[in-house]
Amino acid sequence: MIARIWFGSSSYYMLLLPFSWLYGFITGLIRFSYRCGWCKVHRFPLPVVIVGNLTAGGNGKTPLVLWLVEQLQQRGWRVGVVSRGYGGRSRRYPLLLDANTHSDECGDESLLIWQRTGVPVVVAPRRIDAVAALLQAQPLDVVVSDDGLQHYALARDIELVVIDGERRFGNGWLLPAGPMRERAGRLDTVQGIIVNGGDALPGEFQMQLRPGEAINLLSGERCALNHLRGMIVAMAGISHPPRFFATLCAGGIAPVKEVVFTDHHAYCERTLASLTPGNEILLMTEKDAVKCRSFAHANWWYLPVDAVLSKAAAKELLVLIEQRVYRYREAMKGCAF
Repeated sequence: MIARIWFGSSSYYMLLLPFSWLYGFITGLIRFSYRCGWCKVHRFPLPVVIVGNLTAGGNGKTPLVLWLVEQLQQRGWRVGVVSRGYGGRSRRYPLLLDANTHSDECGDESLLIWQRTGVPVVVAPRRIDAVAALLQAQPLDVVVSDDGLQHYALARDIELVVIDGERRFGNGWLLPAGPMRERAGRLDTVQGIIVNGGDALPGEFQMQLRPGEAINLLSGERCALNHLRGMIVAMAGISHPPRFFATLCAGGIAPVKEVVFTDHHAYCERTLASLTPGNEILLMTEKDAVKCRSFAHANWWYLPVDAVLSKAAAKELLVLIEQRVYRYREAMKGCAF
């Protein structure tokens, strides 16, 4: 229903406009309080890169974080990641992820980033606490924040905004009448606009999500997507499940059933096992898989996706970050004297 209001032609959004005006007033007041110095902005001695979005829902933010981390690692930089850890509840914060951390504690996206990249990842409701914990854990050259565009307590050097190229900004209204966390004019203040799918406008970077090989949760076996044998039940507990199902269709997969769960859904073995009573293949997203490894069945597989940017776009974004790293290094040398 909410998707039809935000991205369709429904006029029911008008009923929610008073709440959107209130939301806009409160968020605007928060931004103003940081700009004028009423609230403290915390700056750290290394560059902080924010990867966020202007709309609620899945735009492809986490794949871009993964891409950035892996690219910076390949260039020899020491990278750390901070996140709010949405969907997780830990008894203590900040929480530095390790092999014993469960998604119930840190959230599925944070655990996915740690498992895929191996870089230090810290989650905390306040990202400034997460960055401080990262720097205590080990020396770093740059910190990437998974989301946090609206977390103004954390000073940032680079802001990258990811846009869903198919849906863009929907009806353009602020939450809850529309999907917007901030007005589109906020794009004028960021350093990079990355468009996931669809068509990029002038000044925007194009990004595509490319599926990899399907991976078995239990054995780790890899298989080309179109080589999976047997009937397939597809499931997705992400913000925009149709994107996952469309990826499967483009890869030559026609599931006998498509099952949708809410974003960040907490799975149990019994529920997922009931989806394949005939021992069909259960194919899920990587984000879902991180929550199911401890009770996986032999017929459960997941499909990782990778962000793909043009060489020109990749070079521009990475050079932008590296320039900030060098600038901080020079400043630290100056402070030493």
